[in-house]
Amino acid sequence: MKFNMELFAVPVLVTVLWMITGNLASLEAAAAGEGVARIELMPDLPSPYIMRDWRQVAREYDSLVFGSAAPGGNPRPAGEYLPLLQWDTSRRPFDLDTFFLPSYVGDYRQRPGSQEAINVLAALLGATLVGIDKSNQYGHNWVLMAAPFFNPDESQRVVLNNIGGRSGNSFWYEIYPSILFFGLIDKYPQVAEIPLPLRYGGGSLSLREMMYETADRFHQAVERLVGRDGRPDFDYTAFDFARNAPVWNGRWTEPDAAAGIAWLEYMAYVTFGEERFLQAADRAMEYLDSLGVNPFYEVLLPFGAYLAARLNAELGRQYDLDKLLNWCFGPSDARPGWGVITGTWGRYPVDGLVGSLTDGGGYAFAMNTFQMAGALVPIARYAPRYARSLGKWVLNLASSARLFYRKYLPGQHQSSEDWREDTDSVIAYEGLRREWQGQTPYATGDARRSGWAATDFALYGSSHVGILGGIVAKTNVDGILQLDLLATDFFHSPAYPTYLYYNPYPEAKTVLIDVGEGRHDLYDAVGKQFIRRALSGESSFSLPGKAAAVIVVTPAGGRLSIEGNKLLVDGVVIDYHYR
Repeated sequence: MKFNMELFAVPVLVTVLWMITGNLASLEAAAAGEGVARIELMPDLPSPYIMRDWRQVAREYDSLVFGSAAPGGNPRPAGEYLPLLQWDTSRRPFDLDTFFLPSYVGDYRQRPGSQEAINVLAALLGATLVGIDKSNQYGHNWVLMAAPFFNPDESQRVVLNNIGGRSGNSFWYEIYPSILFFGLIDKYPQVAEIPLPLRYGGGSLSLREMMYETADRFHQAVERLVGRDGRPDFDYTAFDFARNAPVWNGRWTEPDAAAGIAWLEYMAYVTFGEERFLQAADRAMEYLDSLGVNPFYEVLLPFGAYLAARLNAELGRQYDLDKLLNWCFGPSDARPGWGVITGTWGRYPVDGLVGSLTDGGGYAFAMNTFQMAGALVPIARYAPRYARSLGKWVLNLASSARLFYRKYLPGQHQSSEDWREDTDSVIAYEGLRREWQGQTPYATGDARRSGWAATDFALYGSSHVGILGGIVAKTNVDGILQLDLLATDFFHSPAYPTYLYYNPYPEAKTVLIDVGEGRHDLYDAVGKQFIRRALSGESSFSLPGKAAAVIVVTPAGGRLSIEGNKLLVDGVVIDYHYR
């Protein structure tokens, strides 16, 4: 590697500033911002800065979608293409009714039975993350209705995107549904134990058993992908479980399947304790680590970056997190131009949105944007040196993401402005183009012009909004967000409440935090020190300018211990890289 004087100058300059100010926490916070090149292209604070209450957006979306099942009827007015939810009484493959959601508002193609897991499961998980109990809402256990996406046929035995679906078409469509499915099991462990009767052939399966079966099948896939050199090769389009063989369709490959499979296998290892699942996760991660080109295809690579941070922290692995995290922001080699968008389209900043950097000059997607925030934000728990970068990115993303919604753009800048039944603007357009028909930007999608649906409002993307809503909360300082680092850190070990704060201003700010009842200390994993002691209820702390903090709310006066690199309070890790 060539020596880079510019990179060398940054830590020297920061050290000099620290010597002047004497503020060690500021030094640590400044250093935490290094590592993600495309984030450095984004402004510290978006201008204009317009932040929706994403938690409330997600809750209102859930009400609009599921409200028709409420006793006494829909609490929201009906209208064209409403209600969105329909019952699926086909009872296949399990002997229970489930529900249908269209992928788009006014979808011409779909009927009950053709619903997509990336839509339905995202709606359930997203609502859960903003505090809605989907196991007991309107008299229904919606979580159990995730079961039909598991295909119990002996040739499959895996969660798929469609009821009765078959594998072998696209890695991401056949892995991402399992990630959402596993997330639900983490949030509803007791529901996951309930046996569900199969309609044909007898027997029953619980959601937890379906998780095990799915992990087992992907473990077998990893073994099958091993070549003569003893290493698995994921440079294919899909894996066909019926043939127990990889598939290349002759047009594209999705090598970041390794990231999604690694995530599934590690969550199975944490849940079931079988060493073979950990071995499969490591083999997939080793494949990613060995690559010299960016494998990002659609949604899976961020789960590999997250897992690199977690495995490095929990098990002492040495995966190249910096490489994987930078790759998530693009541009991709496997799918040229795929990554995270920066800059301004017309007079609208679009920094932080995820999609194509090159399709028509840029095409961002709601699903990918919300989903990637959920995958990457927990990295700051396991690698606090990225706290500043991640905080800056999410601040831009959460402001820019409003542009997926009707009320934030003039009518001539959107393709389905004529459908106005969504009065609260909680259903997002599928995407946002840099330019279309002379308008910049342009909220749109692929459905209307392709003849799939009457509108470009896409539920499959909108259903993911709860992922963002479960992470992001406003604070008393406009422009400083509180990011919940545990919300999407699925199957994590015991942890105290942990939040990321990023200050985009040059001067220090006093930030309020509610630590709850009892007495608590605040530990900053970026600054490596306790910053406040013996707090209760609404409290505050000082956040230096242009810096970030990862605040862990610990029991006051807890017993400190050190295990390897980890700092613990009362046996719970609060810093994975204390030394």
